[in-house]
Amino acid sequence: MIYFDHNATTPIDDRVLDAMLPFLKTFYGNPSSLYRHGRVAASAVNAAREQLAALLGVQPGQIVFTSGGTEANNLALATLAPRAGLAVSAIEHPSVIEPALHLKIQEHELTLLDVDTNGLITQDAIDRVIQLKPGLVSIMLANNETGVIQNIAHYADRLKAHDIKIHTDAVQALGKIPVVFSELGVDLMSLSSHKIYGPKGCGALVFDKSVEIKPVLLGGGQEQGFRAGTENVAAIVGFGMATELAKTELAERRAHLLNLRKQLEHGLSAIPGLTIFSGQAERLPNTVQMGVDGIDGEMLLMQLDQKNIAVSSGSACASGQREPSPVLAAMGISPRKAKSAIRISLGKANTETEISEFIKQLKSLIEKG
Repeated sequence: MIYFDHNATTPIDDRVLDAMLPFLKTFYGNPSSLYRHGRVAASAVNAAREQLAALLGVQPGQIVFTSGGTEANNLALATLAPRAGLAVSAIEHPSVIEPALHLKIQEHELTLLDVDTNGLITQDAIDRVIQLKPGLVSIMLANNETGVIQNIAHYADRLKAHDIKIHTDAVQALGKIPVVFSELGVDLMSLSSHKIYGPKGCGALVFDKSVEIKPVLLGGGQEQGFRAGTENVAAIVGFGMATELAKTELAERRAHLLNLRKQLEHGLSAIPGLTIFSGQAERLPNTVQMGVDGIDGEMLLMQLDQKNIAVSSGSACASGQREPSPVLAAMGISPRKAKSAIRISLGKANTETEISEFIKQLKSLIEKG
């Protein structure tokens, strides 16, 4: 199979799996236990925390391990003071949008930040939110659909000058571009393991020490008391190894992905009626979201699946009805055009031969209508 859906999930790296196996089979102790098996597990969790801290340029104590990016995003938004305002960009992942809407029901004022036709936060939106002065602003570092990279450091500098805290969902950015917490200037940052060739079921929230973390899971005192529940030791160890590999291989991976993306976009440019969304914006090196006039995106996805090629549709299913992508809608893309969208997200094992085969099959399917 040609797998072009790495923004959804990545295959686990063999080196990551090798690091995890001892903690699935041999060192199975609870890291809160005092005997040797427990101490070995606790030491492994601490080592993984140090690996992630080294990649991000933070202290290990600034990292809370979670079950994934969704929990990290929910934990970040839970830091809001009672009835404080919240602002999120209109292109956020559902794991930010949905808890934001839930907070609105709890009498938090909610503001959506507009984006332009390339999916970038507008200057007017930032000016407006400064006037409203919410308790927290959440803007993703890189979009999961279009791959557009936001200038988070600039936004954070402006917002923090007005004592506004900022959170960024960096799930898609980690391992593809440099992500250094202090350089971004944010107060909170969410991450996920399975986007960087690590295991599913593990993520992290990184926080500035000035932020008061309010647990959403109550129970034991794990993770400095911020996240109750026995740690998923093997997954955390895998996340640590994945971050170690991401740190050492980032430049090589980035160059490889960018080369593949250029080849892909060159081939796509020859297809009549095809649009690359956010094509003029700075994007992740692995991501291309495109639409073709008169073509149904989900139908094209299924046709490609029959050719043993895996991509993602740009439209989502809600309540049994197909709806255009909220991200593309926020960018002003028409519903008809948005429903034609598919997303190609490349990975480190993809090849130029696979790109050529994809272009060949795509052209054939589009010509058949």
